[in-house]
Amino acid sequence: MRSDATRIITLLLFATALLLLFQYRERLDIEMLNQWLVGKGWKAPVFFILAYATATVFFLPGTVMTLAGGALFGPFWGTLYNLAGATLGAGLAFLVARYLAGDTIRMRLRGRTGRLLQGVEEEGWRFVAFARLVPLFPFNLLNYALGLTHISFTHYLVATLLFMLPGTFAYTWLGFAGREAAAGSENLIRTILITIAVLAAAAFLPRLVKRWRKE
Repeated sequence: MRSDATRIITLLLFATALLLLFQYRERLDIEMLNQWLVGKGWKAPVFFILAYATATVFFLPGTVMTLAGGALFGPFWGTLYNLAGATLGAGLAFLVARYLAGDTIRMRLRGRTGRLLQGVEEEGWRFVAFARLVPLFPFNLLNYALGLTHISFTHYLVATLLFMLPGTFAYTWLGFAGREAAAGSENLIRTILITIAVLAAAAFLPRLVKRWRKE
């Protein structure tokens, strides 16, 4: 009984926080993040990673965070910080779904939905890898949905970390290129050409994965 009460209270607090953050989601942009991180020195990456993880858990736009990582920290460190924040947030969302609502929801899944869930579990980390490389589902929602399965948390986290890398790098570089363009960098043309190449590679990769899956 106490466990059920704790779970209900936690869910209510989570829902309240979600509504509050969703109400102010429009204020989340690169300039706001830049102002928030100014003066934090070596702590800035830590705060950014935690902010990214929080945004992931509470369904705030991850694309804005990824672009901001590239604009604020550059393509290399930005990719590392974005990847760390997204993976941390994805892991937290997975655990929230598994331990707060997993068993309750799974008991109510029947028919086609239940078979779909079973199929995902049989694929395991391979499904996670495919879903990260080929973003057919909303990232934030997928994290919670996978928490309802019996997929190993370790497999989920490792697959998420590794297979989000191509897309994360592409969007991070795009954020970096936007900053360079706004600043009128002397290497702007080279940056634009590299950006086109990176985005083209990121767009082609899902098709390659789909073809490999079919074969």
